[in-house]
Amino acid sequence: MPLALAPMEGFVDDLLRDVLTRVGGIDWCVSEFIRVNDRRLPASVFRRYAPELAHGARTPAGTPMRVQLLGSDPGCLADNAALACTLGAPVIDLNFGCPAKTVNRSRGGAVLLKEPELMGRIVGAVRAAVPAAIPVTAKMRLGYENADAALDCARALVDGGVAQIVVHARTKVDGYRPPAHWEWVARVRECVPAAIDVYANGEIWSVEDWQRCRAASGVEHFMLGRGLVARPDLARQIAEARAGRAPQPMAWSEVLALLQDFWRQLRRRAPPRFAAGRLKQWLVWLARSYPAADALWQRVRAEADCRALDTLLGVSLDRPERSASTAQRHALPPTPASALDAAA
Repeated sequence: MPLALAPMEGFVDDLLRDVLTRVGGIDWCVSEFIRVNDRRLPASVFRRYAPELAHGARTPAGTPMRVQLLGSDPGCLADNAALACTLGAPVIDLNFGCPAKTVNRSRGGAVLLKEPELMGRIVGAVRAAVPAAIPVTAKMRLGYENADAALDCARALVDGGVAQIVVHARTKVDGYRPPAHWEWVARVRECVPAAIDVYANGEIWSVEDWQRCRAASGVEHFMLGRGLVARPDLARQIAEARAGRAPQPMAWSEVLALLQDFWRQLRRRAPPRFAAGRLKQWLVWLARSYPAADALWQRVRAEADCRALDTLLGVSLDRPERSASTAQRHALPPTPASALDAAA
């Protein structure tokens, strides 16, 4: 039962992918989308969005990372996908789900759900351009204004050659408003060949939500986004529940250690204003699950001085930055692969 970490543009970057995949339970993750317009991008763009490419396309915890592209020009997307593969991308993922107005206005993301035929041509062009051993996958929503064309879109992706489809069970107009229509994931599952893995995504905030999603969608593959950001051990809890074990939630002290390391890494590489904003952004999500996170948020929300934030978080920048191998040695214990195999 694979569990994936969703790409969240502007938030789930390589730092957060590092921190979250250390907790365990996540089988693979995806880069933020790389916007493709009318030209082949320089390699530096791919390395900026997906620095894991320099390390075997894996996070420091060893979790595989896929490269996601967004655009509407089949030929240009194909050229960039081919370049990404030469840089080490193990999988090319295509974004047909982003609901952002700025993206949709430039004919990217969820607006393409109005054009299933074009979606199929995009996938086909990318599939033809990358090595046969490298899968092409896609993420879609149910539609733009409604779900009338959801099955046509899924079939178009299959006709183009996708190996997997992640279905965010809402339309573009729905945005992120609950509920997620998990029953539509079941309809997509029924309309595509059994060999195509279908993932359910949307409104999975807890083990109980996962159980309801699993029952309604009928699938065994799931992608977690905001729920995993708000509860960093959610994937591990789900893996434990699927294996028949009682989930053991992380204590706040463990979550705080993750937050402190995230802040330490941000401080070393990000401008102060950006670093403070990113910290507060994650605290807002954590506050959904942890009262202590809400209390900490109340203390830091008006603070912009990073040195003051160091003190509030109990972080000292005098400590040397950990190498990837050190990070792995001090990581929280991941769910054993054998347990995940047994749960599949």
